[in-house]
Amino acid sequence: MTDRLVECFYTLSSPWMYLAGPRLRAIAARHGARVLLRPYDFQAVVPQTGGIPLRTRPQPRQEYHALELDRWSRHLDMPLVPKPRHYPPADQRPAGRMVMAAQARGLDAQALSQAILTALWVEQRDIALAGVRAAIGDALGMDGAALVAAEEGPDVHAEWAANNAAAVARGVFGSPTFFFGDLWLWGQDRLFFLDQALAGETVQSS
Repeated sequence: MTDRLVECFYTLSSPWMYLAGPRLRAIAARHGARVLLRPYDFQAVVPQTGGIPLRTRPQPRQEYHALELDRWSRHLDMPLVPKPRHYPPADQRPAGRMVMAAQARGLDAQALSQAILTALWVEQRDIALAGVRAAIGDALGMDGAALVAAEEGPDVHAEWAANNAAAVARGVFGSPTFFFGDLWLWGQDRLFFLDQALAGETVQSS
């Protein structure tokens, strides 16, 4: 496979993407692959693809979700507050579009994405607030206010719509979901398959 593009469909409120971010970056760097972040609107997409928002799941599934978060947080040695003050955020979509705006400008969108997710899941900050997002961008040496303003630009909104349509067309039902050629993976716990595929090993894709 000559195309070294890894597409990542996810939301900026996903704890699993917070846990996946550093390994995704390391795997891509190790194999010379490019990561295209494709944030999408979870509430608009998953009712069409079979996903179930956490807060509407039966209580046993919610409890197991919390158990898995704690288990993976400890396993990866990544701090995480299981029930942060501002989860779910009032609206995580602008944060996704901020990351897209950074990516379109050639900035380190993966670093910005991880910083936003860390703000939510570790620092318990409200990523729905434009001022919080701007401060996160500024801390990375980016023009946070400019990126926040770009969230509502027509190009970003057009790409956002395209991400949502692609997520539905490709059956994305959870966050994060990865595509590498024909390989389709859901969940941070399956990143080792991506590592194998990028290394040239055969991984069943369908």
